[in-house]
Amino acid sequence: MKSNITKTAMIVSLVGLSSHLFAQDMSSDTTKRFDKKSFRTWSIGLNGGMLTHYTPFNNRSNGDFYTPTESWGYGAYVKKQIVPGFGIQADFLAGKVRGMRANNYPGTQAQLDQTGFTTSIDWSAALSANFTIANLSLNQKKNILSPYATIGAGYMSSGATLRTEAGAPAIANATNQGFHENWFVPVGAGFKLGISNGVNIDLGYNVNFVKGKNFDGVSGAANDRFSYAHAGVEIALGKKGAPQLQNFSPIAALREQSAAESAELRRALSTEEQNRLRDQEQYAKDMGDDDGDGVANKFDKCPGTPANTQVDGAGCPLKTPRPIVTEKVIVTEADRRVVDEAIKNLEFDLGKATIRSTSFNTLNRVAALLVEKNFSLKLAGHTDNTGSMALNLRLSKERAESVKAYLVSQGVNASRVEATGYGPNQPIATNKTAAGRQQNRRVEFTLY
Repeated sequence: MKSNITKTAMIVSLVGLSSHLFAQDMSSDTTKRFDKKSFRTWSIGLNGGMLTHYTPFNNRSNGDFYTPTESWGYGAYVKKQIVPGFGIQADFLAGKVRGMRANNYPGTQAQLDQTGFTTSIDWSAALSANFTIANLSLNQKKNILSPYATIGAGYMSSGATLRTEAGAPAIANATNQGFHENWFVPVGAGFKLGISNGVNIDLGYNVNFVKGKNFDGVSGAANDRFSYAHAGVEIALGKKGAPQLQNFSPIAALREQSAAESAELRRALSTEEQNRLRDQEQYAKDMGDDDGDGVANKFDKCPGTPANTQVDGAGCPLKTPRPIVTEKVIVTEADRRVVDEAIKNLEFDLGKATIRSTSFNTLNRVAALLVEKNFSLKLAGHTDNTGSMALNLRLSKERAESVKAYLVSQGVNASRVEATGYGPNQPIATNKTAAGRQQNRRVEFTLY
């Protein structure tokens, strides 16, 4: 019977210890691996490129002027990435758009060759939606190539100047009126090359549909358009080392996390098996019962006890118990009145554990009572529910400890005083009224 009990205890101990160690490995690993990840979602960009009135959407006559002329433009943007595939950006653009050879010009070919326009974009601002083809790689968390498309709405100030040969006929439908403002719709596409964790090369092409017919100084049959082919650099803002959201592949990240967790599980299982084999012999020795007294060797303080000897929980022979003499503590009504008076008179500074001097006299009488009759005292601090739970628990504990410290300073044995804080967890009145909260803010004294 004793042997069966010993074997059972050994098996239960082995299983319990293995489970505990395995749970520790798992919890320390998974609590960090799936923490909320930080990304860079804000970025700024600078670019420069070619402006022209030619676009893929022009008709055969290429708008109001047949021959496009490229000129430099420059721009910038600020972008907020919402999700890996979508962001909002504010674009700014300035420069000049030029063209030559007005359509339907009434002059000669030589005069036609001298016609043209120059439109200066004083400023333009647009708010666009940016759609990025998110990184779908199974192996790379960081995307190197990120194609994108944009569409939005903007407002700009521009002025057109027409050019003709001196003495030649005027360009038909000329409406040059100096600088004016127009709405426009920018539509674009491009791709970004990630050259570092926070820097991308941006190559793109935009077509801007102007809500007006005189952007080029000529009021034609259709609204005007112009394009902007650009190259630039995008710099991600935010915490250094954090990945850019637009370049991040959640699929690859999840695959990496799963592989890491699988490896951790395999290592943990291997370690547990090695520990089990290594410690099995020692456990068997510790949990055995060499002297057959029913107490395992590990806990047997008296090994080698003769057979059939009655032993205690430590494996030692039982001794004839000595009579235990207990002193009965009697707390009188007079003693309770001293304590009750101290409770009623106990005051602290607001929000602190500092005892006010008006409470010292009654606390002195409690200290004298404890010293005279060798009583024990339990101090229980309580608060109302105003403020946080952590703050109230700390304050109630500190107030109880403050009372204990004062009593000890008056000669009370510190081992006879227990100080505990319960915070707002044991109210004696409602916390919905000022009077109820006042009752709940208290330190209880219990003599025993």
